[in-house]
Amino acid sequence: MTFKTDSLEEVRNAVNVCTMCGFCKSVCPSFKAIGWDSALSRGRIVLTYGLLNGEIPADESVINNVYTCTTCADCERRCPSKVKIVDIVELCRADLVANGHMLPKHKKMVENILKYNNPYAEEKSVVDTLGIKPRKAKVGYFAGCTATYRSKKTSAASLSVLKKLGVDFTTVDEICCGSVMQRVGWPQKDVTEMMKKNVEAIKSLGIETLVLSCAGCYRMFKKEYPKYVDVPFEVLHITEFLAKQDLKLKPMKGVATYHDPCHLGRHCGVYEPPRQVIAKIPELQFKEMEFNRQFAHCCGGGGGVRSAFPEDSKRIASTRLSEAEFADTIITTCPFCVSNLQFGLDGSEKRIVDLVELVDELL
Repeated sequence: MTFKTDSLEEVRNAVNVCTMCGFCKSVCPSFKAIGWDSALSRGRIVLTYGLLNGEIPADESVINNVYTCTTCADCERRCPSKVKIVDIVELCRADLVANGHMLPKHKKMVENILKYNNPYAEEKSVVDTLGIKPRKAKVGYFAGCTATYRSKKTSAASLSVLKKLGVDFTTVDEICCGSVMQRVGWPQKDVTEMMKKNVEAIKSLGIETLVLSCAGCYRMFKKEYPKYVDVPFEVLHITEFLAKQDLKLKPMKGVATYHDPCHLGRHCGVYEPPRQVIAKIPELQFKEMEFNRQFAHCCGGGGGVRSAFPEDSKRIASTRLSEAEFADTIITTCPFCVSNLQFGLDGSEKRIVDLVELVDELL
C-alpha cells in the first residue's frame, strides 16, 4: 500500500542523514525489551521510508514496530546526525491511521476521548470528579485525565498542597489535553479542537499561571499547544511551582532517588525543580541513579506502549528499576511513570511515589 504525506521529503532527508551508526541502540528502551533492529530508531526510519514509498506493506509486524516506540527522545539526544526521530515516528503513525491502520487499544482510547473527553470512558467530568468548581483566580490547576480518574492520589495531593500553601487557585473545566491522540497518530484537526477548548476554558477564568501535575499534559501545553493555538498564560509543572515556595517539610528517613520523566525532562528540559523540592526534605538521603537528567532511561509507559504492548512496557520498567536497587523510595513526577514503574516491580517492596504526594505527606 502506498502512503502519501507532505513530509516525505523530511523522511527522505532523515534516511540520507542517518549513518546507521547504532548509537541509538545503546539507549533505546524498546530495543532493550524486544531486541530487534526494527524496534530501534534507525530501523524505524527505514520502515517509515519504505511505507511512505510503498516498498514495504503495512503488515502487523511493521505496525507493531512503529508503535513500540515510547517517544522518549533518548535516541535524539544520542544521535550524532541530529535526526528528529520522534517527529518521524509520529508522522508515520499519522499516515498509518489515515490509511486505516490503527491498533485496537489505541482506537478504543481515542473513541473514548471523542465521546467522554477522557481515554477511560468516565462519564463524570474532571471538575465533578475533583469536587471543586471553577472560579476566577490567577492560578489554575490542570489535573489531567490520569491523575483525575486513575492515579487519584496525585490530583488529591496537588489540591491539598495548594490549599495548605494558601494559594488562591481554581480548577479548570478541562477535557483531555490531547497527548494520547497526538502520540498515536490521530488527525491533528481533532487534537487542535481539544486544545482550543482547554485554552478558552482557562482564559475565561482569568488564569495567569497554569499548574499541572502530569508530565504529559505539561509537555502538551508547553511544547505542542503553542504550535497550533495561542497560549496567553504561564505554564508550570507543579514541581516548578513548589520549588519557588518556602516549604516547611517534616523529616524523612531512608535513601531516595529520582526518576526523570521523559516528557518533563528530555522533551521540556525540567531537571532541577524536582531536585530542589526533594532537597527541602530534612534528613532524607538522596542519591542519583547512574543515568539521570538528560541521560535518564525511560520507564516504558509512554507513546501508547503501555496500553498496546504491556509486557514490553513491563520489561522496560524492570530495566529502569534495576538501576535503583540501592534506594528505598523512587520519587518521580508523572502519574504514568509512577504507574508503570509499579507495574514493573513484580512484588518488590520498594516504594514508588509522585513527589507532590510526598510533599503533601510531609507538609
